[in-house]
Amino acid sequence: METRQRRPEELGLLQALSAGSGPDSPRAAPTPPGPELSRETAWSIGSQVTLPFLFAGLGLSGAGILLHYFQHWPVFTEMKDLLTLVPPLVGLKGNLEMTLASRLSTAANTGQVDDPQEQYRVVSSNLALVQVQAAVVGLLAAVAALLLGLASGQGLDVVEAQVLCASSVLTASLAACALGTLMVCIVVGARKLGVNPDNIATPIAASLGDLITLSLLAVVSSFFYRHRDSQYLTPLVCVGFAALTPACVLVAKQNPPVVRILKFGWFPIVLAMLVSSLGGLILNKTLSRPQFRGMAVFAPIICGVGGNLVAIQTSRISTHLHLWGTPGVLPLWMKKCWPNPCSTFCSSEINATSARVLLVLVVPGHLAFFSIVSLLEGQSVPSERTFVLLYLLAGLVQVTILLHLADVAVRLAWRRALDPDDHCIPYLTGLGDLLGTGLLALCFLAHGLLRTGVQPGGPLDLAPGPS
Repeated sequence: METRQRRPEELGLLQALSAGSGPDSPRAAPTPPGPELSRETAWSIGSQVTLPFLFAGLGLSGAGILLHYFQHWPVFTEMKDLLTLVPPLVGLKGNLEMTLASRLSTAANTGQVDDPQEQYRVVSSNLALVQVQAAVVGLLAAVAALLLGLASGQGLDVVEAQVLCASSVLTASLAACALGTLMVCIVVGARKLGVNPDNIATPIAASLGDLITLSLLAVVSSFFYRHRDSQYLTPLVCVGFAALTPACVLVAKQNPPVVRILKFGWFPIVLAMLVSSLGGLILNKTLSRPQFRGMAVFAPIICGVGGNLVAIQTSRISTHLHLWGTPGVLPLWMKKCWPNPCSTFCSSEINATSARVLLVLVVPGHLAFFSIVSLLEGQSVPSERTFVLLYLLAGLVQVTILLHLADVAVRLAWRRALDPDDHCIPYLTGLGDLLGTGLLALCFLAHGLLRTGVQPGGPLDLAPGPS
């Protein structure tokens, strides 16, 4: 008789039937690791995801409006490399905060934060880790922006380089501290309320991450730019954070899994930062051109929506594998390392159900966010039906690609005994920034070509971009 590996639904039923049976059952039956994830339906997933997703969209819309406003500030017009820095620095919420939220969600769903002492150890070590990562990656993002500027023909000013590095490091660290603390509160609170943190933590990180990071970057960089003649200010900031880093490392070493991330987890976030920087270069080269009017408003939205949804899906698949699999060995129902798109979206598995739910949210979500932006910034963005259709198509293409890649990436990472929370989310959110910015630029180009074909010689914009 052929044996087979049981699915989560069957295992959950068997555990429920066997709980309490036998003399050793009080000792043998473990505490349920979290919500009954395998019994979730499309309705339950959608009801938990939709509200945080819409809330995140409000934050992304606000971030887009802020970027449209900030791009005219002297520090952004005089320091062009600062625009290149926006996607990778804002993308740190995907590299750091969303990864933190995913790790904490997995820890909550597997019962690791139920004991107060263990909860303190997990939380403190993870927050210290995020501070170390923020300082290092913030500095590397500034260096990457400077190198991309040099490669594209821009000059290098030493004082502006110092301002850029200090602004990036301070912004990344302050944002990581604020968002990391918020993520801890959300995950622990969701665990106590019986809500799956995977469904709500990453959207809220996305909603506030862009707003907080953009605002901090504008304020901090403007401060350093006004005091750029001070010879010691920016070097002191960088030296101060360098001195704090060893203390954060000591705190992070309380938790062995975090120590592993400190040693081996740098490649994903650094590579993701470099990929996001390419999106920043596209943003830098397009914002000042009249035919890309409105690019600053929509870039945070399309990048944020894609990164938000793929982070939810990645976190869910990762939690699924932590509950039902062994690192290095995929469950039988996920045995294919390279699933086809039909398997990702059309099968009866719970992960395919969540992928369909997330994909369904794309069009109504983008329409809602587009309406908000058009209402508040009507004269600054194109509102023709052709552009709206192109924009929705770009959003669908971006999220479809990302959700399928999430399915593939998580399986590959698990087969190599790597934690998908740490090794997949940074790659996917960085790729989401690049795809989103690139597809959005193509939308503006296609819209301009179509409009020129209808109105030969007609202007492509109503308001000129910044000079």
